[in-house]
Amino acid sequence: MSDEAVKMNFDALDDLLEAERDALLKGDLEKLTSMLPRKETLIDALNEAIHTDLSTLETLDKKVRRNQLLLDGAMEGIRSVAQRLAELRRLRGSLETYGSDGKKRNIDVDADHTVEKRA
Repeated sequence: MSDEAVKMNFDALDDLLEAERDALLKGDLEKLTSMLPRKETLIDALNEAIHTDLSTLETLDKKVRRNQLLLDGAMEGIRSVAQRLAELRRLRGSLETYGSDGKKRNIDVDADHTVEKRA
C-alpha cells in the first residue's frame, strides 16, 4: 500500500472515530451500528500497511481507547436501565409492606382482576 493510501486511511479512520464519538455522546446506537463495517475495513487496511508515522498511530490509539470508554459507559447505562425495567415489572405484580411485627410481607396483586359493578 502506498504512503498516500495509508495517509488517506489514517485520515478516514480519524474522521470516523470522531463521528463515532459524537454518536456515542448523542446515544445514536443505530449510527454506531452502521459505522462498524467501515471501521473494520479501515482498521484491517491499516493493519496490513507498513507504518512509519508512530505519532499518528498513537493519536488513533488514544481515540479508539476514548471511544471504548464511552462505549463501555453506554453499555453500563443500558444494562442499568434493563435491570430497573425488570425490577419495575416484578414490582407491578406485588406489593411489599411491613407488618406490625416489623417483618417484610409480600402481597401479590393480580392486575387482571376487575371490579364488577352491580346496581
